[in-house]
Formats: sequence, structure tokens, C-alpha cells
Amino acid sequence: MNKQTPISAWISALRLRTLPLSVSGILIGSFVSLYDGFWNSGIFILALTTTISYQIVSNLANDLGDTLKGTDNQDRIGPTRAVQSGQISIAQMKHAIQLTVALCILSTAGLLYAAKDNLTCNSVIFYSVLALFCVLAALLYTIGKKAYGYYGLGDVMVFIFFGGVSVLGVYPLYGGQLSSHLIYPAITIGLLSTAVLNLNNMRDRQNDDRSNKRTMAVILGPTVSKFYHFLLVSVALVCQILFLLNYHSSALYIASLPAALVLFFHVQKVMKISNPKEFDGELKVVALSTFALSLVTSIVLVILSN
Repeated sequence: MNKQTPISAWISALRLRTLPLSVSGILIGSFVSLYDGFWNSGIFILALTTTISYQIVSNLANDLGDTLKGTDNQDRIGPTRAVQSGQISIAQMKHAIQLTVALCILSTAGLLYAAKDNLTCNSVIFYSVLALFCVLAALLYTIGKKAYGYYGLGDVMVFIFFGGVSVLGVYPLYGGQLSSHLIYPAITIGLLSTAVLNLNNMRDRQNDDRSNKRTMAVILGPTVSKFYHFLLVSVALVCQILFLLNYHSSALYIASLPAALVLFFHVQKVMKISNPKEFDGELKVVALSTFALSLVTSIVLVILSN
């Protein structure tokens, strides 16, 4: 293993490849709001910085938690983690997590201030409590004696936060009232984000099992996990179609087609994988396809709103 410089070690620990996926729900929720006639650039920027800060907290905490539990070890197939490799000390990582949590709080406060004219007092309280749960969810995925990622709950939490909280949570900040058509993109982004986690867990299944990390891939086993993955991606694409039906726009269907085709061939490949190492390359396929799907959908919604 090559020794990284301090800067490159921290960049690696941030797991930058996860950040596009983390903003996908914000993009969809925000640009549906724009299409519906509600927009504020300040809210959009602060929503992005807030969700990115939460994701970074989660990434850093995951690095620390899995190392402390011994799950990140020499037998792990995925990328070497910063704390486990010794390139970042436990104390340094704890300080970084504390700093990033502080940034989460500041960004959330700024977001709520920017959206204050669109929120009631009860709404501000609700979002404040939701922000607290977001931070706790990021930290407790792998940290602590009852880390929920070790009890098969990671998939549920990813679906809730990447889908429901992102898409449905950001929309009212712009001043609009939630409507049922937002449920479909929330499900799409939530399921595809869960699919990314499932790929990660299928890759690490054997080592996680030995480390008593009971992910869904460990619980379901290698074969059923693949069918579970097929279901996640398939239902996500169906919900994307149901969402697009609300707009009666051929441009939206055409824009969504490339990402849908990539995901279609991706599922076929996953079903044939026998070497766990091959799942790693498919992680970015789903993550970037999800981001691309949300980005092109958002661009077309901007065009249609003009």
C-alpha cells in the first residue's frame, strides 16, 4: 500500500464519489419546485451544502466506526479506509467529525433562515428536529454498540434520507405545498441510493459476515441479494415513469432514457457477477446514473418552466 500525503488521505476519507448521489434528491425536489413556480437560489445553494455536509459526516463516521469494530481490516475488498490504514488517527478523525457536524448545524441554520418566510414556527421546529435526526443517522450507522448498520437497517435509513427527506423535505422550503406527484421521484432516488448501498454490501458480504455486520446482503445471502438489487432498480425505474407521466413531455422521457438503459444493462451484469470485487465497479455506475437521471430531469424541468 502506497503512503498517501495528508491531503490526499483526507480527500480519500471524504469519499467524493458519494457526493453526486447525495445531491440527487435535492436537485429533483428543487427543480420540481421551480417548475411549480417556487424558487430561491439561496435556498438551493444552502440545501446543497447542507446535504453534502451530512454525507461527509456519514462518510467520516463510517470510516471511524467500521475501523473501531474491526470490520475494516486487511480482508476487506473495497478501498482501504483512512483510519484503518493508519493514515489518519482516531483522534484526528473524531476532531474532523466534530468539525463537520458543526458545519452541518451552521448550514442547516442558514438554510432555515433563508427559507424563514416560507415556514411557520412549527415547520422550523420540525426541520430542526429533522436535522438532528440526520446528524444522528449519519453518526450511528456504524458508531456505537447499537450501530443500526450492523442490524440490517442501513437500507431503510438510506431510502428514507436520500429519497424522502431530500426530495420531500426540500420542496416546502421554497414555499410550495407538497403534492402526491413528488412521492414517485422520492421513491426513485431512495431506491437507487439503496441499490448503491446494496452493491457495497454485496461486495463486502463475506468480510461483514465474519465481522458480525448483519447487512441486508449478509441476511439475504449472495443469490437473493442479487434479486433484491434487481427489485430495487426495477421499481425505481417504474416510479420514474409514473413521475414523468405527470408532465406529458416527450423531452423528459428522452432525457431519462440513457440513464435507464445504463441501469438496465447494469442489472444484467450484476446478476452474472461471481467475483465480489466486480461489484465495486458497479457502485459508481448506479451512483452516477442516479445523478445523471436527476440532473437531466432537472434541466428539462427548467426548460419546460420557461
